[in-house]
Amino acid sequence: MRMGLRGIGFLLQCYLVLTAAMYFDLGEQEEKCIIEEIPEDMLVTGYFLLEPWDFRSGANSAHLGVTVTVRDPNHEVLMTKRYGKNGKFTFTSHASSQHLLCFQTNSTRFSVFAGERLKLHLDVQMGEHSIDRSAERTKDNLQMMESSLSHLIDQMTYITRQQEYQREKEEMFRQISEDTNSNVLWWAVVQTSILLSVGFWQMKRLKDFFIAKKLV
Repeated sequence: MRMGLRGIGFLLQCYLVLTAAMYFDLGEQEEKCIIEEIPEDMLVTGYFLLEPWDFRSGANSAHLGVTVTVRDPNHEVLMTKRYGKNGKFTFTSHASSQHLLCFQTNSTRFSVFAGERLKLHLDVQMGEHSIDRSAERTKDNLQMMESSLSHLIDQMTYITRQQEYQREKEEMFRQISEDTNSNVLWWAVVQTSILLSVGFWQMKRLKDFFIAKKLV
């Protein structure tokens, strides 16, 4: 039984290690944005760390800072806040669609780098229970497993909401496709009716012309 719990704990820990993360470079006064598909009423948590690419430069990174701005699908600002070189931000989505997560370095706080590029590490998680960093380092396996299970449950909830969101988008696209097909059909009917009407009118005009000229 003890080996079984250890095996489960090891698998859960491996799952936590595989959480989505990314990094990209930033320059002075440069803003970069990423697009996230987020369902409605979803809590989003982001962890970030800003550091120079070249650690051998000996530059002091204590004055580095990042401004985080989140925009909803209507490009309205959900949150904007200035942080230090590392931090955590959270927000709750109000609509299901693409959200913009934008990051901009402070303009005058890192001039000591003389134009060096900076690396921003980013980890975005969705759900009520984000990964507890301190729980990963604890020696209590049961506490770690409880935190891991809570995270897995929230990931399942997030997947369910994503599926519902995708179904809504498919329904919307199907309705648009059906409306388009219906409009195309009616336009074809109208075109055919106009062509037939013009054809009958020309035939009648020709017949009247031949009768007037006593050709028939």
